[in-house]
Amino acid sequence: MAKGVGMANGGGKVAARAGGRKLIAANRKARHDYAIEDTLEAGIMLSGTEVKSLRAGRASLVDGYAVIIDSEVFLQQVHIPEYTQGTWTNHTPRRTRKLLLHREQIAKLERRVSEQGLTLVPLSLYFTDGRAKVELGVARGKRTYDKRQSLRERQDKRDVERAMSAARRRMR
Repeated sequence: MAKGVGMANGGGKVAARAGGRKLIAANRKARHDYAIEDTLEAGIMLSGTEVKSLRAGRASLVDGYAVIIDSEVFLQQVHIPEYTQGTWTNHTPRRTRKLLLHREQIAKLERRVSEQGLTLVPLSLYFTDGRAKVELGVARGKRTYDKRQSLRERQDKRDVERAMSAARRRMR
């Protein structure tokens, strides 16, 4: 069976996939609270029960952020709930997890975060070819008026779309 294609009789799992990606969690609040300047993909070091919990589609990125300590990147405050069929070997839900990046990528991130006052925010958590990945955003915090401006622009765009579709209906 090809990737991302369900079986004709409905027997296969159909998940949110795009180009071999199975989305687990997305942090929509991050795009509202931060202006994302750049994104990059990083691997995550996980324990066995964490992977099983993620395969069940359970995770929350809402309070998560990444920090650079001693030229290593760590993901903090990301909630991966305990695996329901786990035993005493289960993981703690909000433990610090190491991210897997190349040394050059870490150095570049370290320079940008320290010099420009940017922060690292997890945008999405997904599987690519069976490996858990996190999309990190290099972000700058938005002020309250910036957030209002973004909401206003989105509402204006919606209003224009509605007006255009109404005009098209009248022309028919």
